[in-house]
Amino acid sequence: MLRILIVLPTYNERENIAPMLEALLALPDQVDVLVVDDNSPDGTWQYVEQYMASHPEGRVHLLHRARKQGLRSAYLAGFQWGLERNYDYLCEIDCDFSHNPEDVTRLVAACEEQHADLAIGSRYVSGVNVVNWPMGRIIMSYCASVYVRCISGMPVRDATAGFVCYRGTALARLLRHPIRMKGYGFQIEMKYVAYRMGLKIVEVPIIFTDRKRGTSKMSGGIFSEALCGVIRMRFGFKKSIGNES
Repeated sequence: MLRILIVLPTYNERENIAPMLEALLALPDQVDVLVVDDNSPDGTWQYVEQYMASHPEGRVHLLHRARKQGLRSAYLAGFQWGLERNYDYLCEIDCDFSHNPEDVTRLVAACEEQHADLAIGSRYVSGVNVVNWPMGRIIMSYCASVYVRCISGMPVRDATAGFVCYRGTALARLLRHPIRMKGYGFQIEMKYVAYRMGLKIVEVPIIFTDRKRGTSKMSGGIFSEALCGVIRMRFGFKKSIGNES
């Protein structure tokens, strides 16, 4: 049986955490979930502790960190935790249900059946599949992906996507290289490093639905950091990485 870990960063997701855990644990592919919480003021981590106490099967785990350290730090900590425990696949997903938990199975299947090193849940690989976003935000997001593709040369339609499944062995290789960008730029840089290493990337079309509960963490500063970081990433990148073995 495949060992699959969902890494789930949280910050003030009290309204979403319990239903998200229920949805993930109900998947036909049995998964474990690691919640990485940055000491949410709304007590998200306490809800996770309560859930773990009432579900002693050991499929939900918690990294409760003392302070807010950001998306990159949360994912890197979660990935390291999973790699140390030899999971076959490690997946990213947002806690706000903008990604359909049932699509995790499709991403894992894409890696298995297409022998991919990472599968991306893509909003833009088959048109624009975004629901309930204002038109301005859709245009901004889509243009950002076009911009990243043009600057980096990376043939990925949804470079900023935060719904990804990594093969464990490939992720371990990828993380030998420093990931410098923060926030949503982290998502771009992870894909770019994989591309430059020659890892096989596939995009799986998904429907992205804006959150119904809680508050978005996206801001203009995060967006600007990602776009400016792409130029530094592209021209400051080690040319030798493509030959990494």
